[in-house]
Amino acid sequence: MNPGSIALGVNIDHVATLRQARGGHSPDPLLAALLAEQAGADGITLHLREDRRHIQDRDVQVLRGALQTRMNLEMAATTAMLELAVGVRPDAVCLVPERRAELTTEGGLDVLAQEATIAEACQRLTGAGVRVALFIDPEPAQVEAAVRAGAAAVELHTGAYAGARGAGQAAALARLVAAARHAAGCGLIVHAGHGLDFHNVQPVAAIPAVVELNIGHALIARAIFSGLPAAVVEMKRLMQAARPA
Repeated sequence: MNPGSIALGVNIDHVATLRQARGGHSPDPLLAALLAEQAGADGITLHLREDRRHIQDRDVQVLRGALQTRMNLEMAATTAMLELAVGVRPDAVCLVPERRAELTTEGGLDVLAQEATIAEACQRLTGAGVRVALFIDPEPAQVEAAVRAGAAAVELHTGAYAGARGAGQAAALARLVAAARHAAGCGLIVHAGHGLDFHNVQPVAAIPAVVELNIGHALIARAIFSGLPAAVVEMKRLMQAARPA
C-alpha cells in the first residue's frame, strides 16, 4: 500500500442480520461481499458471534473460499472460536469482547485484565498462519498489553469519538491520534473502527498511523438508498481525500 493510502474493510454483518430476521436465504452476505470487493473494498470483515445472531458458520466457510481480497474474522477468544478459526484460517482475526445482551460491541477488549488468555490465543492463531489484531480502546496501557500478548495489529475502538460532539469529540479524536502514534511506535499495525460513518470518518482517516478502517453499519444503511457499490465508492473517496499528501 502507498504511504498515502488507507484501506477499507467492509463489514457485512448487517446483511446477515436482515436475512436472519426472516430466517431465509436473502439477502445473501456472499453477494454483498462480492459487490463490495468489486466496488473497491480492500477486505471483508465479519463477526461470528457466539449467539449466531447474524453471521453463521456456513457464511464463514463459503466466504473463505470465495473472497478475492482478505477475510477479517471478528470473534471472541473462546476455545470454540479458536478451533473454528484455526480450521478456517482466515487472513486475519480480530479478537473482540462479547456480551450476549449487547446490541453491538460496546467497548474495547481489556487485554490487561486477561493478558495470559489473549497471549495464548495470539500464539495459537499466529501459529496457524493467521494475523491477529486486538480490538482495544485507545489507551496506552492497552496498546502495551497488546504488544506483550503478541498481536500483530490493533484496531482502535472509535465508538467514543463517533458518539461525542463538540469538545468531547475533539478530545476523543486526540486520544485516537495519540494511541495510533503510540501503537505504530511499538511496531503494531494500526486499524480503527466502530460507529464511523460518512459524516465523521475523515478526521480518523486523516490519522497518519492508521492504515485501515473497518466500517459496516453506515455502509449497509446507505446501501438501502443508493446500493452497496455506490456506498463503498463514496466511503473510499472520503477516506482517501482525508489522507495527508
